[in-house]
Amino acid sequence: MSGPDRIPPHLADETASLRARIAELEAELTYHRAAASPPPSTLDLTREEYLRYSRQLLLPQIGLPGQTALKRSRVLIVGIGGLGSPAALYLAGAGIGTLGLIDHDVVETSNLHRQVLHRTSTIGLPKVLSAAKALRDLNPHVQITTYAEAFTPGNAEDVIAQWDVVLDCTDHPKLRYLISDACVLLGKPLVSASALKLEGQLIVLNDPPGKGPCYRCIWPRPPPPESIISCGEGGVLGPVVGAMGVMQALETIKLITRPKGKELTQPRMLFFSAAAETMWRTLKMRGRREGCVACGQQGIKNLGSEEEYALFCGVPNAFALEEEYRLSVRQARELVLLGTKPLLVDVRDRTQFGICKVPGSVNVPFERFLAVGEGLPEEIVGLLQEERRDVVVLCRLGNDSQVAAKRLLESGVHGRVWDVRGGIREWARIAPEDGIVEY
Repeated sequence: MSGPDRIPPHLADETASLRARIAELEAELTYHRAAASPPPSTLDLTREEYLRYSRQLLLPQIGLPGQTALKRSRVLIVGIGGLGSPAALYLAGAGIGTLGLIDHDVVETSNLHRQVLHRTSTIGLPKVLSAAKALRDLNPHVQITTYAEAFTPGNAEDVIAQWDVVLDCTDHPKLRYLISDACVLLGKPLVSASALKLEGQLIVLNDPPGKGPCYRCIWPRPPPPESIISCGEGGVLGPVVGAMGVMQALETIKLITRPKGKELTQPRMLFFSAAAETMWRTLKMRGRREGCVACGQQGIKNLGSEEEYALFCGVPNAFALEEEYRLSVRQARELVLLGTKPLLVDVRDRTQFGICKVPGSVNVPFERFLAVGEGLPEEIVGLLQEERRDVVVLCRLGNDSQVAAKRLLESGVHGRVWDVRGGIREWARIAPEDGIVEY
């Protein structure tokens, strides 16, 4: 035998032994490499995370691909109150990689019955710091980014640009239009919800970006400003707002983990009513509106100013009275209890009027003013006909009372008319001895 592969007989056995040893060492090296590092598809999860997320990893709709998608995602929550609290808790628990929290408010005692992310020990803290503390304690694997500031046209683009999905957990149309416009401009899906009293609703907007409808498609015009009732005025049951926040978290998880090309063909709005026999209803909504000023053919090019959004939605002080028609609590108290004793009209609803009331006041709910259009409720007309005297109007916070007082002034009452700045809440702080409580 000749050629390069020829091995002398006295070396053949030694060469075979060396080759066997090399193969043995290579196999051992491969084993140790495999033991030292997991397969590429599982690099994103630690052993502790496999255990932490095991129950949702078992779901075919999630599995390892879905869990790694959650860990790589970045979700922004605008408003860390009744909606944002449960949404943040469940998103952190599910393993969202990075959560962004933006809110300019601080924790108050009245928040705690529904804003379950906060604690008595964090009263007075900025909500984003209170929330971050609780979320890190729940899941240390989640990165938390906080913005202790108001969400405005000035910071909206810079903030939203960094995130994959946005949750609107606010409670005023001005912010809802702003958040939606920013999501359209930057191509981000938006999970929007609201809750008041015993009812809530939820819809996923701008999904997929550039194709799904935006907030303006569904609500081209805002509601009349005088008809807007916050939970601070109309009330809300904690589990109601909690249910809607949890549903926001659920829709966000579905957005992040669904396979590409599985977007809904038609948007749906979810309605919840705690008092109804059938508490949950789903309504198919129209798609993107061709003439929409935000996402239509022309499209939005930049966000408006703070003033433009306020004017579009109707600023609360558009109905404000001049200072000559406004009284401080001390001034009102002196007139009503010690002075000329004008007619004191309390326009809170009957439930709130039953909680506490200024001695001698009469209750004409604000809804009665809205129901009669531009005139006056019959109750007011009757009272004014009995005695031609001055009128002081009182509400909970000093907003509805301005509208009612202005209506009285425009109707040409014979006496003088005022409203009370700060309403019943301020009265409770200034003169609790009158039997008024802050709520």
